[in-house]
Amino acid sequence: MADTPTHTPFEDAQGLLFGAAMCGFGMVILTGAGLVTGQTAGLAVLIAYATGMSFGAVFFLITLPFYALAWQQLGAAFTLKTFIAVALISGLSLGLEDWVEVSPAHPAVAAVLFGLTAGGGLLAIFRHRASLGGIGILAFWLQERLGWRAGWVQLGFDLMLFAAALFLLDPLLVLWSLIGAAVLNAIIAINHRRDRYIAT
Repeated sequence: MADTPTHTPFEDAQGLLFGAAMCGFGMVILTGAGLVTGQTAGLAVLIAYATGMSFGAVFFLITLPFYALAWQQLGAAFTLKTFIAVALISGLSLGLEDWVEVSPAHPAVAAVLFGLTAGGGLLAIFRHRASLGGIGILAFWLQERLGWRAGWVQLGFDLMLFAAALFLLDPLLVLWSLIGAAVLNAIIAINHRRDRYIAT
């Protein structure tokens, strides 16, 4: 079997920039409607709502402790790309909050637009062998160390996150948020297939 071709540094750079821009824009849509999402980004959103801090700043800070684990478990290249992706999303989110104003007519519209936009952005980031760090890295480590299935760890975290959101947000907004998370995860599940996508 022939070696699998890899992306060039330029292709990685444009892929991470595109993915970060789409994720950053998705977060503007999400927070503009007062919604929340799952994983580390969702935790950053809840902290931002509770403290009044910017999502971009919180997201960058809470991912920092996970990079040592990523370096150990997933390697230097993955960790560096992940750091770049997170830094880009954090920076772009800070800028987009001032440059772009999004006011969807209904939270359901915002949820679906967030899922589509951020899902496309995450797909680009994943295909260039990076991630958004945080809980995903911890889940992988727990799977390797303790045998816990990473998917179940992430699901458990998201369930606790959305339960906590009920104390900060209107329950109906949490419901719409779940729809946005479902759309995002469907985009990833349907399109991120190693057996169909050749370049890694």
